[in-house]
Amino acid sequence: MITKVVAAAGLALAAGGAWAAESGGHKFPPLQAETYASQIFWLAVIFVALYLLMARIALPRVGGILENRQQHIDGDLVEAKRLKDSSDAAIAAYEKALADARGRAQALANETREKYAAEAEAARKSLDTTLNERIAEAERTIATRRTAAMTNVQDIAVETAAAIVERLIGSAPSKADVSKSVADVLKR
Repeated sequence: MITKVVAAAGLALAAGGAWAAESGGHKFPPLQAETYASQIFWLAVIFVALYLLMARIALPRVGGILENRQQHIDGDLVEAKRLKDSSDAAIAAYEKALADARGRAQALANETREKYAAEAEAARKSLDTTLNERIAEAERTIATRRTAAMTNVQDIAVETAAAIVERLIGSAPSKADVSKSVADVLKR
């Protein structure tokens, strides 16, 4: 059909060229009243042929392409929504797992802190007990040595007082009197 239309258009051009050569080129064929009927006929034929060509072949193909494209876009939108929902679910699961991990880490840290605090408290109490025992033992030792020193001091004081009194008065006093006097002085 297209070839017939092209052939008719070619014949019209050839006829117009032949007419221009015969007439000396004075009038343009579309402006001649004798050719109006054939021109309108061929215009109608070509219009109907183009209309049928467009309506039956080109427009259905374009419509099919547009429909396929819309289906593809709709499919892509559905897939994008599914992937978005999937990623939202994955993000929610990740955040939940992260919160759970933080909670477990905090619980583990608290448990470890409490464990070491209890161990440190037990070690401190043990050390306090050991130190208190050593302090008590040291105080007993000091008391024993003080008593021994005081006894030695009393003996030294008695001997010294006896030696001083003997030098001062020239005769040695009795040991019992000097011990009694030194004991009275030390008690005060």
